[in-house]
Amino acid sequence: MTIVVTGGAGFIGSNFIFHMLQTYPDYRIVCLDKLTYAGNLSTLKGVMDAPNFRFVRLDICDREGVVRLFSEEHPDAVVNFAAESHVDRSLLDPAPFFRTNVEGTRTLLDVSRRSGVKRYHQVSTDEVYGALPLVGGQAFTEQSALHPNNAYSESKARADEIVLQYAGQGFPATISRCGNNLGPYQHPEKLIPLMIVNALADQPLPVYGTGENVRDWLYVEDHCRAIDLILHEGRSGEVYNVGGHNEMRNIDVVNLICKELDMICAMRSMQPRSETSSAGCLKPRSGTASEELSDGIWIIGNGGRRSSRANIRVTAGECTGIVEKKMERSV
Repeated sequence: MTIVVTGGAGFIGSNFIFHMLQTYPDYRIVCLDKLTYAGNLSTLKGVMDAPNFRFVRLDICDREGVVRLFSEEHPDAVVNFAAESHVDRSLLDPAPFFRTNVEGTRTLLDVSRRSGVKRYHQVSTDEVYGALPLVGGQAFTEQSALHPNNAYSESKARADEIVLQYAGQGFPATISRCGNNLGPYQHPEKLIPLMIVNALADQPLPVYGTGENVRDWLYVEDHCRAIDLILHEGRSGEVYNVGGHNEMRNIDVVNLICKELDMICAMRSMQPRSETSSAGCLKPRSGTASEELSDGIWIIGNGGRRSSRANIRVTAGECTGIVEKKMERSV
């Protein structure tokens, strides 16, 4: 089987590629990525020379390029991770979000259908459901109405609607919606890596409002296994919520990081985007969230392996240096 993975140099996409190459050594994986700020080609260094892997730098909105690639590879399946995904950036400039997340998805779907792709999977987000009350909110289900409340979630909701339209016309397509992921190779602007790097650099930890917003956390490898299952056994036209059973307040996540680093951290309150939570899809198992998230935090610092406190400081320092150099090059 040949699978085109778009956005494969990003956080979740790269972890999915590692999972698929390890689980299905006879599969061919073709990674398509534009390499925007969120894409890091060095993440894929370990598989670049694999005989059943190919990387192509390409924008999913480039229809001619996508057609050319599909005519060369004849993919059996497409998994679309490619997206503009940072909410704060969408508030400043929504245009790239609608271009990539909506028009890019439409391009992939059209070329996939014309190329005879046997399965298309869209990786979406639980943010399309909108917000839940801080207290007493019921978990979202696949039947929940969509109430996007920012440009990012609105663009993803529109993309989901397009996928379901194609599925309704007989094209084999599925959607998964997930909460917050954590794990190796996550972009440093996201909550957990940002808190780790700032704490180790003795910088204030920016927390929205009082940090009361609740998020559902899922380790990225578990998310990849869920997508794998949907890709192989999911029913066309279905939406699948993927939850982690790890609902925690942002402030509790930050305090946990400080505890694991043996540090007392100064927190800086920021204007919240919303007074309500964007909690995930499944209810938590009592008493497990803190322990499981703690394990995940350590794994982040060491490329998928549990790390000691000393090693995580070294690794975070190296990551900080890489990020600073990347930012200097982009200025």
